[in-house]
Amino acid sequence: MCVLAASIAVSLASGLAMRSAAIENANDTYDSAVKSNQSAEQSFANQQEATAAQLKETRASAAQEKLAKTIQGLQARGRIRASEQAGLTVGLLSADAERQAANAREAINQSLESATNQYRRNILGLEADRDNRRNQLQSQINNAYNQIPSLASVILNTATQGINTYAAIT
Repeated sequence: MCVLAASIAVSLASGLAMRSAAIENANDTYDSAVKSNQSAEQSFANQQEATAAQLKETRASAAQEKLAKTIQGLQARGRIRASEQAGLTVGLLSADAERQAANAREAINQSLESATNQYRRNILGLEADRDNRRNQLQSQINNAYNQIPSLASVILNTATQGINTYAAIT
């Protein structure tokens, strides 16, 4: 009977030690995931800030370009008026200069709209990457906690081991 008691004690101690190690591993995985998530959040914020700064610079540059095109159009109309020509030709040339300036401004507006749309797509991509990373970390945490044997499982395995030992002795 001493052999049976010793076998059961060893089996129980082994099962509890394995459970304790699995709990510690799961807790370590959780702590690591929390740190990784914080890092992912910081990375997301940095990338979002950089993308927003890039869009801001693009908008400022576009505003300068639009102003430059407006000035060029006004200068062209001024040169046409200063040429001292008269009649329908001056009106047509002046209208053409204004049309060219307006077309250039519209092209800049379209480029700016495209940059804004690209910014939105980039942010959606960054959010998807961040969410994917979160999901991976949550999956790792779940897997680690799923590896912990329940106390009932440890006790059941100990009882099974005890029965097997008893059967082998008798």
